Amino acid sequence: MKKNLITLFIVLIITTSKQAFSQTSKYIKQYTWLADSLSKVYHIPKNVILAIAVVESSSGQGKVGSLLNNHFGIVGRNNLKDSHQIKTRYKQYPNAVASFKDFCVLMTKKSFYPNLRGVWDYKEWVKAISEVGYSAFPSLWVQRVSSVIHNYKLD
Repeated sequence: MKKNLITLFIVLIITTSKQAFSQTSKYIKQYTWLADSLSKVYHIPKNVILAIAVVESSSGQGKVGSLLNNHFGIVGRNNLKDSHQIKTRYKQYPNAVASFKDFCVLMTKKSFYPNLRGVWDYKEWVKAISEVGYSAFPSLWVQRVSSVIHNYKLD
């Protein structure tokens, strides 16, 4: 009985991991063109843009990403209280393009941007973004974003 439960648990983990990997791969393919074009305009590495979007939106599957088109966890106004009786602090966007662009514009306003503009080393960007308080758990956030870049060969 115990052996069967352990085997079942392992199968569930493997299946869930494969599904998550597949969903993230699909998400990356869907938005690579957008990250690439914004990277050229704002001089932010596309792998940084994509990896942060993956982490912050749970590959587009999280509520903030799916209900608000907010792929970066950016705080702001929304109408979910009126439309869905849900109160949230996250900003609503008309589409993913607006969300991705707003993230890039936000990065251009950060103190580190002039020094990193045009630098393509993702580690420097992820470190700088974490140091300005982008995440409530900076070290974990850096690890998660870096893992996405490494695991999906975005580097």
